[in-house]
Amino acid sequence: MPKVSFQELLDAGAHFGHLKRKWNPNMEPYIFMEKNGIHILDLQKTIVKIDEAAAAIKQIAKSGRKVLFVATKKQAKELVAEQVKSVGMPYVTERWPGGMLTNFPTIRKAVKKMISIDKLAKDPSWDNLSKREKLQIGRQRAKLEKILGSISDLTRLPAALFIVDVMKEKIAVREAHRLGIPVFAIVDTNSNPEGIDFVIPANDDASQSIKLIVGAMVEAVREGLNERKAEKKDDEEVPRKKSRRKVKRDKAPEAKPVEDKKVEDNEDVVDDNEDSGDEEE
Repeated sequence: MPKVSFQELLDAGAHFGHLKRKWNPNMEPYIFMEKNGIHILDLQKTIVKIDEAAAAIKQIAKSGRKVLFVATKKQAKELVAEQVKSVGMPYVTERWPGGMLTNFPTIRKAVKKMISIDKLAKDPSWDNLSKREKLQIGRQRAKLEKILGSISDLTRLPAALFIVDVMKEKIAVREAHRLGIPVFAIVDTNSNPEGIDFVIPANDDASQSIKLIVGAMVEAVREGLNERKAEKKDDEEVPRKKSRRKVKRDKAPEAKPVEDKKVEDNEDVVDDNEDSGDEEE
């Protein structure tokens, strides 16, 4: 399991919360102290919460399901896209398309439309289209790619959401709640942790803090995927061993008739000897 140290969180500025006047009272259990009018988060609790979240995400990845990462704020979008791409998980770093979860079939239709445009571009009939038509289709494709390109492999609803800022992504949180999808989130002192299944109390504005925590989640996903591959490999090897054992068992009974035959021949020999003995007498 990926481990995040206290010093790493401290260096990343994960302990800095918002101004005291902007705090949410529900975050009180995660606040360590106040300094110069700013709340300081308890990093010991943050470490525990990161470990809990990483363990849960690892199990989701190991089961073959998807975790959707959501981070549309400027300082997070590039960091999240770069890290999440490496493990093949879906992510949303542009505007959250309303109804993406609650109206998922419509979103899938838009993704299919994007795929059909790609097929059309490779088809010979593409050359018969006018320059204007090609331009319009190209613009439509670029628009769909920007919003939905990162979720093109998401063929069904995700098993969980990982959100960087719950206040900014409140629509995504609301949709997840309606569908009963668990939510993992980095929650700052100005946010409400209620309704978040796995709260990670940390600074959700500092890019280094976001990078560190998202990196830990991505590593957990990678471990889960590697364990899944290893288990599949073991499952494939087991039937081969069983088939070899069956072959050996099938060969064993063939030796029995030969042994029986020898015994019968010996019995005949014994009978002949007995008969010969009687004649001599």
